[in-house]
Amino acid sequence: MKLNIAVLQIDLAFGDPVQNLAKVKQKIQRLVEKNTKLDVVVLPELWNTAYDLTRLDEIADPEGQIVQQEIGTLAKEQNIHIVAGSIAKKTDQGIYNTLTVFDRNGEKVGEYSKLHLIRLMDEEKYLTPGQSMGLFELDGVPCAGLICYDIRFPEWVRKHILAGAQVLFVPAQWPLSRVKHWRSLLIARAIENQCYVVACNRIGHDPNNAFAGHSMIIDPWGEILAEAEREETSLVVEIDTEQVIEVRKKIPIFEDRRPELY
Repeated sequence: MKLNIAVLQIDLAFGDPVQNLAKVKQKIQRLVEKNTKLDVVVLPELWNTAYDLTRLDEIADPEGQIVQQEIGTLAKEQNIHIVAGSIAKKTDQGIYNTLTVFDRNGEKVGEYSKLHLIRLMDEEKYLTPGQSMGLFELDGVPCAGLICYDIRFPEWVRKHILAGAQVLFVPAQWPLSRVKHWRSLLIARAIENQCYVVACNRIGHDPNNAFAGHSMIIDPWGEILAEAEREETSLVVEIDTEQVIEVRKKIPIFEDRRPELY
């Protein structure tokens, strides 16, 4: 199965969901106008609020209703799948960092709340950790969505691959100070899991951080198919999931695993 995927690397307005939503919708519409054969558009982490964690109780999306209505509708109008990065989602149980996926009909086909909260950026003080896996399908292709810090936990990534995922989507707000880790970890996750990795990071600054950009699309050999720098841009790449099958046959790591010993 071939999929034309666009990664939308953008700057975000700190603590301004209205401005960020308008920008995201405009950028997606322009992407589709320029790339009429797009199948999937991918957004970064916490694109609705940015990292304005102290005000999430005021500005988070109540039950994800806004993203459901606005981005779900846009997916249907443009006849594309949207891996809608993640948003701050307010619920009765707490505020979650939640990835939502919409299909071409505007239906929600996947949802994942960030499992690993990074204390280095105070997430645990304001967010509630998720409890479930991030599996979904796009045009019959088994996929998984993880969020930023999750890529530092290879055992969590591997669990999704063992469940069948062939494409791993990673929305992020990864800081510039650790950009070498970002690139190395993403490439490693692709190689060790023999899967595509589609990673969408933001650029710009907030009061406390500078963000790295360097969104990437990586194939199952670990080869970088496209990589951004530190500007607003989009990466558009056609992937072919037959390559996942071919690589896994050539080096059969999943057949050679010894899980009874580890």
